[in-house]
Amino acid sequence: MHAFEDLIYRSTSFTLTTLEEANSKIIEAFQTSGSTIHVKNLQMIQLQKTIFAIGMFSIFDAILQDQLQCRNGFEGAKNILKEKQNLELHNRFDDFICAINVLKHGEGRSYDALVSKFRFLPFKIKLHGENFCDEGDVSEINTLIEVDDNFVLNCANLIESVSNEIKD
Repeated sequence: MHAFEDLIYRSTSFTLTTLEEANSKIIEAFQTSGSTIHVKNLQMIQLQKTIFAIGMFSIFDAILQDQLQCRNGFEGAKNILKEKQNLELHNRFDDFICAINVLKHGEGRSYDALVSKFRFLPFKIKLHGENFCDEGDVSEINTLIEVDDNFVLNCANLIESVSNEIKD
């Protein structure tokens, strides 16, 4: 098998393209019917992006554990990034690790860490009592992190960047 970091961007692009095609067909169907099934399908597409992002990070953690021979692959990778003094990549990686934890577990330490710097994050986090919903957007699902195409692509790019940095 080719290296995970070589396949992840290809897989991400394929998945997002396929989901966008399905999304377009559903939006087109809305022109003639406001059926609940269309709303559920739009929400399913958003949920699929969330599942995909969580899954790619989970697989990456397992790969890092194996490559670095450690119990916590993310911590092992972050330690290497610190040793190499690549603090920008380290901090960005840590932000996305926290975001994935929030998607998996909801509020907690990761959520609190992200809320404290929400203005500087490369993604949107739902603050207490806040909604992401734009007027008329029926596709929103109940997550604390907004998982859009940009978030998913950032996850894939980050995995590739971290992988390349810790190899050297």
